Amino acid sequence: METNQIKILLVDDEPDILEIVGYNLKKEGYDIYTANNGLEAVNQAKKVQPHLILLDVMMPEMDGVEACEKIREIPELKDVIISFFTARGEDYSQVAGFDAGADDYITKPIKPKLLTSKIKSLLRRIKDGDSSTNSTDLGGIIIDRDEYLIIKEGKKIVLPRKEFELFSLLTSKPGKVFNRESIMKKVWGSDVVVGDRTIDVHIRKLREKIGDDYFKTVKGVGYKFILNEN
Repeated sequence: METNQIKILLVDDEPDILEIVGYNLKKEGYDIYTANNGLEAVNQAKKVQPHLILLDVMMPEMDGVEACEKIREIPELKDVIISFFTARGEDYSQVAGFDAGADDYITKPIKPKLLTSKIKSLLRRIKDGDSSTNSTDLGGIIIDRDEYLIIKEGKKIVLPRKEFELFSLLTSKPGKVFNRESIMKKVWGSDVVVGDRTIDVHIRKLREKIGDDYFKTVKGVGYKFILNEN
């Protein structure tokens, strides 16, 4: 996908940040849209359907976490990449962000060149071209990798991007233990820095949506996916 085809939605209640960040990303050829609060972000996302959203946490009208949750409920935005972009670096804030369905978490202030590099890294996750139907049937659980969709007992379960990628990794080899380092590298990439609890948060969400007994914790190592134990 060409750079000038990429649409980025910047959401922040500080005009200076929107101006500075927007200016630097426009120089890279991205098509930039802005919103000043969470409510406006949801409406803009519906209208623009961006490829990437940089979302502040502390905002009026609706905070970033709630806005992220609302956006993740919109079917046509299932593929949008969402990264929180905030000065709040506390661990609980990161967990809340990933819990809401965020793909990444960028802490400001950040140098323009580093931010641009982070944006490019996030956008690499967008894959061009089409492919034939890419689905797997795991004894009653159908995984549609083209639609980021899980069908369990006839019920459709739409997962946020990172949850789906984690689920897809674990189910690629049922019974195999994937260690934390391997999961982090394959799902988030070596150039994305996230807190150690990120994997745990995503596993918890998968357990809530798909079933607790499918996911086994191997203490001190990582996780594995188990069939036919529920």
